[in-house]
Order: sequence, then C-alpha cells, then structure tokens
Amino acid sequence: MRRTLVLNAGFEPLSTVSLRRAVVLVMRGKAVVEQSHPGLRVRAAQVDLPVPQVIRLRRFVRVPFRQRAPWSRRGVLVRDGYRCAYCGRRATTVDHIVPRSHGGGDTWLNTVAACAQDNHRKADRTPAQAGMRLLVQPFEPTPADALVLALELRDGEALPEWLSPAVPAGPATSGVSVPSAA
Repeated sequence: MRRTLVLNAGFEPLSTVSLRRAVVLVMRGKAVVEQSHPGLRVRAAQVDLPVPQVIRLRRFVRVPFRQRAPWSRRGVLVRDGYRCAYCGRRATTVDHIVPRSHGGGDTWLNTVAACAQDNHRKADRTPAQAGMRLLVQPFEPTPADALVLALELRDGEALPEWLSPAVPAGPATSGVSVPSAA
C-alpha cells in the first residue's frame, strides 16, 4: 500500500496517510500535490490526477511539538530496512536485545528487526548469552526521519530535492539515508 507524506503549509512534515486519504484531501481542496509518483495516475469518472507521494496542506495546522518518534513494530522493521540485525536476511519479526522477561522494553534502542530463525535461536537471552552479534546498532529516529522512513521508498524513488536536505543522512547523524534525486 502506498503512503503519502503530508506537509504542513510551511513544508514541515506532519504525518503519512494512505493514498485514498491523500486523494480525498486533494479533491476537497485542502491540500496540493507537491510530488507525485512518476507515470502513475488516479483515474475515475471525473477524476484524473497524479498519484501523490507528497502533499502540502493549504492552511497551517498547529501541532504540538513532538520530541520523539513513537515506537512501533512496523517502525523498527522499516528503520532496519526489513533486514535481520543478526544475519542480514529478510526480517519479519522484531527482537528485543534485552528480553522483556529480563526487564527490556519496547524501545527504539532495545529492539531490532530479525528473521524468524535468529529470533527463535536467540530466544529468551541477550545476544551475548546466545553467542550472537549484532551487524547493526539500533538507533532512535527523529520524528521527521520516522515519517520519511514510513514512506518506504523503493529503489529509484526519491523525495524532492527541496525536502531531502532537511533529513539527515548516514549513520553519523541518525542512520537514515534518503535516496538522492537523480
């Protein structure tokens, strides 16, 4: 399912919404399409518009400041690129580095994406106790990084150039890399 990034009137990232919700916002005149998926269109009896990748609200919406991105299983899988932190294969589960039964919680720094085999092999132990090592270190994405990650851009898809520099890239800053527009 395609997700669409919603920007405030001042171009600040607000959230991601479903394609259907994005089309409704555009059709009702509440938002404008800033970036669309190349070559894809939404067509109906009286509608023909590009499939929105980024939309901007026409009116400014005041949102309370959020310092932290909310944790979610899907967020961990997306953050880690659906790659197992132990072997690098496709990940379908989330593993707690310090197991919940040992006091570990559902936090960005205590969870990593894992394949089912490694998650089962590690079981109720820490990676050191199980003789396993992490290939990547978990990090906590910023709220803006989490929104960009939620878009799950495929190879070849890129955010507009005017939005990309606002998102830090590389492990030195936050670990999120955004494909450059070419």
